[in-house]
Amino acid sequence: MKQWLSDFADKFYLNFIAQNRYLLLLNGLKITIYVTLGAVILGILLGVIVALMRISKNRILSGIAEVYLTVIRGTPSLIQLMIIYYVVFSGIRISQVLVAIIAFGINSGAYVGEIVRAGIQSIDKGQTEASRSLGLNHAQTMLYIILPQAFRNILPALANEVITLMKETSIVGYIALQDLTRAGDYIRSRTFNAYMPLLAVAVIYLGMTMLLSAVFKNIERRMHKNDSH
Repeated sequence: MKQWLSDFADKFYLNFIAQNRYLLLLNGLKITIYVTLGAVILGILLGVIVALMRISKNRILSGIAEVYLTVIRGTPSLIQLMIIYYVVFSGIRISQVLVAIIAFGINSGAYVGEIVRAGIQSIDKGQTEASRSLGLNHAQTMLYIILPQAFRNILPALANEVITLMKETSIVGYIALQDLTRAGDYIRSRTFNAYMPLLAVAVIYLGMTMLLSAVFKNIERRMHKNDSH
């Protein structure tokens, strides 16, 4: 047991303390959080727009939304990331973090769009008719009556999408972005010890997942508490 603890301490020092390698993980975590937050915001904005286009009576708008959903959901997020970086922004000086946010935001927007659409369609049509009879136009009805209720209904599904998106950002290393996963792999390549740095990365992701789950559960609980009042 004593020998095992001594070996563990040596490996821990080699992987995280020596040459301040723990800073690589911290900086990588920072990049992962930036990309996730940016992509979530963009994804939700796109998702709402796509959902409204999908339920629109305008065939052109609904057709555009359908094509977007088909293409994005039918191709791997890694391929989308690489196309946006190496093709769309080829030869243009742009932050890799911004490219990652755009790529994952566009990808997430397709899934959020379907989630929001399902949430909107779950609201009783009588509420739309009632709000219109009170003098609210279509935009006001959607903004003040339908979307707030739809958001409450889709919160669990939206939470799952955010968590999934955060884990999917682990592929940003393909565009040479030093995120959390890439930091762990870099440490592994320097210490020739895969177990400890990759386990550390896995534990950090698990911690972030649990934190996000707790945050969304708290929001959901507060919303239900307000409804009961």
